[in-house]
Amino acid sequence: MSNVTAAGARRRLPSFGIQVLAGMALGLLLGLAARALGPDQVAGAALGEGLRTIGQIFVQLLKALVPPLVFTAIVASIAVLRDLDNAARLAWRTLFWFAVTALIAVTIGIVLGLVIQPGLHAGIDPAAAKAPATSGSWLDFLKGLVPANFLGITAATSVSDGRATTALSFNILQIIVAAVAVGAAAVRIGEKGEAFLAFNASALALFRRLLLWVIALTPIGSAALIGDAVARYGWDALSALGAFAGAVYLGLLLVIALVYPTLLAANGLNPLRFFAGAWPAIQLGFVSRSSIGTLPVTEEAAERLGVPRAYAAFAVPLGATTKMDGCAAIYPAIAAIFVAQFYGIALTPASYALIAFVSVIGSAATAGLTGATVMLTLTLSTLGLPLEGVGLLLAIDPILDMGRTAVNVAGQILVPAIVAKREGVLDEARFDSAGPLPQPA
Repeated sequence: MSNVTAAGARRRLPSFGIQVLAGMALGLLLGLAARALGPDQVAGAALGEGLRTIGQIFVQLLKALVPPLVFTAIVASIAVLRDLDNAARLAWRTLFWFAVTALIAVTIGIVLGLVIQPGLHAGIDPAAAKAPATSGSWLDFLKGLVPANFLGITAATSVSDGRATTALSFNILQIIVAAVAVGAAAVRIGEKGEAFLAFNASALALFRRLLLWVIALTPIGSAALIGDAVARYGWDALSALGAFAGAVYLGLLLVIALVYPTLLAANGLNPLRFFAGAWPAIQLGFVSRSSIGTLPVTEEAAERLGVPRAYAAFAVPLGATTKMDGCAAIYPAIAAIFVAQFYGIALTPASYALIAFVSVIGSAATAGLTGATVMLTLTLSTLGLPLEGVGLLLAIDPILDMGRTAVNVAGQILVPAIVAKREGVLDEARFDSAGPLPQPA
């Protein structure tokens, strides 16, 4: 009787997607309330800190699952891909479509930068310009390929208010390299590697179950993350950089609402079905501002859209590292043009070609590093533009980062779906029935 009652109660709950949307709406209200109360007031500060803490815990839970999930999933995919005749073809086709979509996105960014001319309509003080603490380098690509340790995990110590804090971080590209090497070795040694592959498959199933439990917290996490963003940043800073922010968000909208649906339709895929299946990951990317933190949900969304698990385990983590149409294509293109216009520096056709080249190739050179700022510094340094221009844009970067990450995540699902369709390995019945994430159990 109790089981029947529990099942009935579960059926009466709103769908998981509705729960997440309700969480976002609640977070918006809580964020506005925190701003209305004021950060200097006890109630406002307490509400803001509570939202920030809950949001950080949720993202940390997701990030904690990324290293073991990526490692075990890629090792498992290597074991399965050995039986596929087109494994190498899938890999090259994936990289090709990464480049094609990035080229389209950066072209849109360049056109918008030239048409809107955000650098000529900025109401900011040039004194706000300052060089960033971290910058990108082409050497980072080579160094990022070589794992610093078995799982590419590093520790960094920072000092704030006289207190030293040590935090662990990981380089997803190094984890991919290590997992591919281990998986290939396990396959190569034959029967002796079967026990390890069986253990890895069991570990993968365990981590996927843990992921479902964390996903169940998404409505709460979404409420906290969107509330924290509103409470901390609001929209006040947009007034001085309205033209720039408008150009970036217009570019993001064109990519996700026009380019992606066109590519899907051209490959015989229903855009509405795609976005229904991809929406939970896109939504989480928007509120969390982290492609890496969203990675487990992104991979689940790709599989729900019919992408084979073995291929998704390879393509999605690789995409989370190198497939960033928002952060590595649209944003640096418009931002570089903004900086050039602000400082009165003329760009030549060769300059725009360099912007496109950096956007298509350079995202891999910043793999494992944090945020679009590193990608922007790589673009500016390649063009010979002043790195101090980055400081002009930092005030609204968190607001822009939400939209950038959402587009990144959408692209990281789009490419595996298109490649799987073109190679005849997409489960089209699953794609055509795709919908929101099922209610986690």
